[in-house]
Amino acid sequence: MGSRIRPDQQLPRRLVAEFTGSALLVTVVVGSGIAAAQLSPNDVGLQLLENSTTTALGLAVLILLFGPVSGGHLNPVVSLADWLLGRRSDTGISAPAMLTYAIVQVAGGIAGALLANAMFDRRIIELASKDRVSSGHLVGEVVATAGLIALIFALSRTGRAALSAAAVGAYIGAAYWFTSSTSFANPAVTVGRMFSDTFAGIAPASALPFIAAQITGGLAGLAFVVFLYPDVAEAADEAVVPHNTARTQPME
Repeated sequence: MGSRIRPDQQLPRRLVAEFTGSALLVTVVVGSGIAAAQLSPNDVGLQLLENSTTTALGLAVLILLFGPVSGGHLNPVVSLADWLLGRRSDTGISAPAMLTYAIVQVAGGIAGALLANAMFDRRIIELASKDRVSSGHLVGEVVATAGLIALIFALSRTGRAALSAAAVGAYIGAAYWFTSSTSFANPAVTVGRMFSDTFAGIAPASALPFIAAQITGGLAGLAFVVFLYPDVAEAADEAVVPHNTARTQPME
């Protein structure tokens, strides 16, 4: 019989995929925010529409591009949920790989913000001054992240992970509008957005509470999907998209 190849056995290229994908995601978020503020300086609603539409489309494309290599997590909360879900059934990501994923995702998020600053002729390194913390914003981040995690693992469990690129992009695009926080739902994106003092930025003092709310929401979403699908752990390898299908050759 063939044996399963764990998700972290080809870790270097997966880390490159996660770093690059996270960097480009923050470039999309920050870059479109800068462009929106320049194109529609007097209409915040239109700025948000431009920013959210670009982010939804960009995220879907990045999942399609990098998902077959690394799963397309691009989000430390997704990696954490994948590890928590699969650790007892020997599916999903291992603990060391999860931690390394998180590190490169955050590093990628910072790099992506610096790239967006450079493209729009801003200071490459700057800190955001936009204070976003309120009780409503934190509730919004819990809701946004819980919904994201529930969606990803429900799709995996029901054999529809191939739809994740479109579904996750659509969900984040919608959550820009139905959450008070505009749905960061991602610690790597949150840290990255600290480094651009623009429409899409978040002040460093606001970032830590946002990340705490995101982790809380991720755990809540994971608990909910486990309640709905008690055997969901068996599909952890399929999150966000199928990427752990390789097998070793059968032994003679």
